Amino acid sequence: MYAFRNMSKDLRAQVIACRKGKGLPWHSPPHGNMGYTGRYLISAACYEHRYYIGVSPERMSECESEILSICEQAGYEVYAWCVLPNHYHLLLRCDAIRHFCREVGKFHGGSSKRWNQEDGQFGRKVWYRCFDREMRSARHFYASLNYIHHNPIHHGYVDKWADWLWSSAAIFLEKAGRDEAERIWREHPIHDYGKKWDVD
Repeated sequence: MYAFRNMSKDLRAQVIACRKGKGLPWHSPPHGNMGYTGRYLISAACYEHRYYIGVSPERMSECESEILSICEQAGYEVYAWCVLPNHYHLLLRCDAIRHFCREVGKFHGGSSKRWNQEDGQFGRKVWYRCFDREMRSARHFYASLNYIHHNPIHHGYVDKWADWLWSSAAIFLEKAGRDEAERIWREHPIHDYGKKWDVD
Protein backbone atom coordinates (compact mmCIF):
# COMPACT_ATOMS: atom_id res chain seq x y z
CA MET A 1 0.00 0.00 0.00
CA TYR A 2 1.18 3.50 -0.75
CA ALA A 3 1.71 5.22 2.63
CA PHE A 4 0.58 8.81 2.13
CA ARG A 5 1.53 9.74 5.66
CA ASN A 6 5.21 9.27 4.76
CA MET A 7 5.08 12.28 2.44
CA SER A 8 6.52 15.43 4.05
CA LYS A 9 4.35 18.53 4.49
CA ASP A 10 6.52 20.43 2.02
CA LEU A 11 6.14 17.71 -0.60
CA ARG A 12 2.39 17.58 -0.06
CA ALA A 13 2.18 21.36 -0.54
CA GLN A 14 4.23 21.12 -3.75
CA VAL A 15 2.05 18.36 -5.16
CA ILE A 16 -1.17 20.20 -4.25
CA ALA A 17 0.12 23.39 -5.93
CA CYS A 18 1.08 21.39 -9.03
CA ARG A 19 -2.32 19.73 -9.21
CA LYS A 20 -4.18 23.00 -8.79
CA GLY A 21 -2.09 24.45 -11.60
CA LYS A 22 -3.29 21.71 -13.94
CA GLY A 23 -6.86 23.00 -13.69
CA LEU A 24 -8.52 19.72 -12.75
CA PRO A 25 -12.17 19.73 -13.83
CA TRP A 26 -14.52 20.55 -10.97
CA HIS A 27 -17.74 22.44 -10.66
CA SER A 28 -19.32 23.96 -7.59
CA PRO A 29 -22.28 22.04 -6.16
CA PRO A 30 -25.59 23.12 -7.67
CA HIS A 31 -27.76 25.60 -5.81
CA GLY A 32 -31.48 26.08 -5.65
CA ASN A 33 -34.27 23.78 -6.76
CA MET A 34 -32.49 22.27 -9.77
CA GLY A 35 -33.71 18.66 -9.51
CA TYR A 36 -31.44 15.67 -9.16
CA THR A 37 -32.40 13.40 -12.05
CA GLY A 38 -29.29 12.46 -13.99
CA ARG A 39 -26.90 12.98 -11.07
CA TYR A 40 -25.10 9.85 -9.95
CA LEU A 41 -22.72 8.51 -7.37
CA ILE A 42 -20.29 6.12 -9.07
CA SER A 43 -18.20 3.77 -6.94
CA ALA A 44 -15.71 1.14 -8.06
CA ALA A 45 -13.52 -1.19 -6.01
CA CYS A 46 -10.47 -3.31 -6.66
CA TYR A 47 -10.92 -7.07 -6.39
CA GLU A 48 -10.72 -8.27 -2.77
CA HIS A 49 -9.94 -4.70 -1.71
CA ARG A 50 -6.35 -5.11 -2.88
CA TYR A 51 -4.27 -1.94 -3.23
CA TYR A 52 -3.83 -2.16 -7.00
CA ILE A 53 -4.41 1.56 -7.55
CA GLY A 54 -2.22 2.57 -4.63
CA VAL A 55 0.97 0.87 -5.80
CA SER A 56 2.47 4.33 -6.35
CA PRO A 57 1.50 8.02 -6.37
CA GLU A 58 1.91 7.93 -10.15
CA ARG A 59 -0.70 5.20 -10.52
CA MET A 60 -3.06 7.02 -8.18
CA SER A 61 -2.73 10.13 -10.37
CA GLU A 62 -3.11 8.06 -13.54
CA CYS A 63 -6.35 6.52 -12.28
CA GLU A 64 -7.72 9.91 -11.24
CA SER A 65 -6.72 11.53 -14.53
CA GLU A 66 -8.30 8.83 -16.69
CA ILE A 67 -11.59 8.83 -14.77
CA LEU A 68 -11.86 12.63 -14.98
CA SER A 69 -10.89 12.54 -18.66
CA ILE A 70 -13.83 10.23 -19.40
CA CYS A 71 -16.13 12.81 -17.81
CA GLU A 72 -14.51 15.77 -19.53
CA GLN A 73 -14.60 14.21 -23.00
CA ALA A 74 -18.29 13.37 -22.65
CA GLY A 75 -19.14 16.80 -21.21
CA TYR A 76 -20.30 15.42 -17.87
CA GLU A 77 -20.32 17.83 -14.94
CA VAL A 78 -18.18 16.59 -12.04
CA TYR A 79 -19.20 17.66 -8.53
CA ALA A 80 -16.82 15.57 -6.42
CA TRP A 81 -14.34 12.72 -6.67
CA CYS A 82 -11.93 10.73 -4.57
CA VAL A 83 -9.42 8.04 -5.57
CA LEU A 84 -8.06 5.76 -2.84
CA PRO A 85 -5.54 2.90 -3.03
CA ASN A 86 -8.25 0.27 -3.60
CA HIS A 87 -11.39 2.10 -4.78
CA TYR A 88 -12.77 5.39 -6.07
CA HIS A 89 -15.94 7.49 -5.89
CA LEU A 90 -17.31 10.06 -8.31
CA LEU A 91 -20.34 12.36 -8.11
CA LEU A 92 -21.43 13.69 -11.48
CA ARG A 93 -24.22 14.80 -13.77
CA CYS A 94 -24.64 12.28 -16.54
CA ASP A 95 -27.48 12.13 -19.06
CA ALA A 96 -26.32 8.80 -20.50
CA ILE A 97 -25.35 6.53 -17.61
CA ARG A 98 -25.11 3.40 -19.76
CA HIS A 99 -22.63 5.11 -22.07
CA PHE A 100 -20.65 6.31 -19.09
CA CYS A 101 -20.55 2.81 -17.58
CA ARG A 102 -19.31 1.41 -20.90
CA GLU A 103 -16.51 3.97 -20.95
CA VAL A 104 -15.61 3.16 -17.34
CA GLY A 105 -15.61 -0.52 -18.31
CA LYS A 106 -13.10 0.24 -21.07
CA PHE A 107 -10.90 2.05 -18.54
CA HIS A 108 -11.12 -0.86 -16.12
CA GLY A 109 -10.20 -3.33 -18.87
CA GLY A 110 -7.31 -1.23 -20.17
CA SER A 111 -5.95 -0.39 -16.74
CA SER A 112 -6.15 -4.05 -15.67
CA LYS A 113 -4.02 -5.11 -18.61
CA ARG A 114 -1.55 -2.25 -18.19
CA TRP A 115 -1.14 -2.59 -14.42
CA ASN A 116 -0.83 -6.36 -14.61
CA GLN A 117 1.98 -5.92 -17.13
CA GLU A 118 3.68 -3.36 -14.89
CA ASP A 119 3.35 -5.62 -11.84
CA GLY A 120 4.22 -8.87 -13.64
CA GLN A 121 0.82 -10.33 -12.68
CA PHE A 122 -0.68 -11.48 -15.97
CA GLY A 123 -4.31 -12.60 -15.76
CA ARG A 124 -4.85 -11.10 -12.31
CA LYS A 125 -8.36 -9.77 -11.62
CA VAL A 126 -7.97 -6.07 -10.81
CA TRP A 127 -11.50 -4.64 -10.56
CA TYR A 128 -14.39 -6.10 -8.60
CA ARG A 129 -17.43 -3.96 -9.17
CA CYS A 130 -18.67 -0.63 -10.48
CA PHE A 131 -21.83 0.68 -8.86
CA ASP A 132 -24.01 3.64 -9.82
CA ARG A 133 -26.78 5.23 -7.78
CA GLU A 134 -28.95 8.11 -8.94
CA MET A 135 -29.44 10.98 -6.51
CA ARG A 136 -32.97 11.20 -5.12
CA SER A 137 -32.88 14.58 -3.39
CA ALA A 138 -30.73 17.46 -2.21
CA ARG A 139 -30.16 15.56 1.04
CA HIS A 140 -28.91 12.52 -0.89
CA PHE A 141 -26.70 14.68 -3.12
CA TYR A 142 -24.97 16.59 -0.34
CA ALA A 143 -24.58 13.54 1.87
CA SER A 144 -22.87 11.87 -1.11
CA LEU A 145 -20.59 14.87 -1.58
CA ASN A 146 -19.65 14.77 2.12
CA TYR A 147 -19.14 11.02 1.98
CA ILE A 148 -16.72 11.30 -0.95
CA HIS A 149 -14.65 14.07 0.60
CA HIS A 150 -14.59 12.35 4.00
CA ASN A 151 -13.59 8.94 2.63
CA PRO A 152 -9.80 9.30 3.04
CA ILE A 153 -10.33 10.24 6.70
CA HIS A 154 -12.78 7.37 7.19
CA HIS A 155 -10.15 4.93 5.92
CA GLY A 156 -7.38 6.48 8.03
CA TYR A 157 -5.17 7.95 5.31
CA VAL A 158 -5.31 11.58 6.47
CA ASP A 159 -6.74 13.71 9.27
CA LYS A 160 -8.12 16.53 7.10
CA TRP A 161 -10.05 16.54 3.83
CA ALA A 162 -7.64 18.86 2.03
CA ASP A 163 -4.61 16.69 2.84
CA TRP A 164 -5.65 13.90 0.48
CA LEU A 165 -4.18 14.66 -2.92
CA TRP A 166 -6.43 12.52 -5.12
CA SER A 167 -9.71 14.23 -4.32
CA SER A 168 -11.74 17.31 -5.14
CA ALA A 169 -11.88 18.24 -1.43
CA ALA A 170 -9.19 20.93 -1.48
CA ILE A 171 -10.73 22.56 -4.55
CA PHE A 172 -14.19 22.33 -2.98
CA LEU A 173 -13.01 24.01 0.21
CA GLU A 174 -11.30 26.75 -1.76
CA LYS A 175 -14.30 27.49 -4.00
CA ALA A 176 -17.16 26.96 -1.54
CA GLY A 177 -15.35 28.37 1.49
CA ARG A 178 -14.94 26.67 4.84
CA ASP A 179 -18.07 28.20 6.37
CA GLU A 180 -20.24 26.84 3.55
CA ALA A 181 -18.48 23.46 3.65
CA GLU A 182 -19.08 23.24 7.40
CA ARG A 183 -22.74 24.15 6.92
CA ILE A 184 -23.17 21.41 4.30
CA TRP A 185 -21.39 18.94 6.60
CA ARG A 186 -23.66 19.78 9.57
CA GLU A 187 -26.90 19.81 7.58
CA HIS A 188 -26.18 16.66 5.57
CA PRO A 189 -24.40 14.16 7.86
CA ILE A 190 -23.18 10.88 6.39
CA HIS A 191 -23.89 8.61 9.41
CA ASP A 192 -23.39 5.05 8.02
CA TYR A 193 -23.70 6.19 4.39
CA GLY A 194 -22.10 3.76 1.96
CA LYS A 195 -21.71 0.95 4.47
CA LYS A 196 -20.95 -2.36 2.71
CA TRP A 197 -21.51 -0.87 -0.77
CA ASP A 198 -18.76 -3.07 -2.24
CA VAL A 199 -19.62 -6.29 -0.40
CA ASP A 200 -21.93 -9.00 -1.81
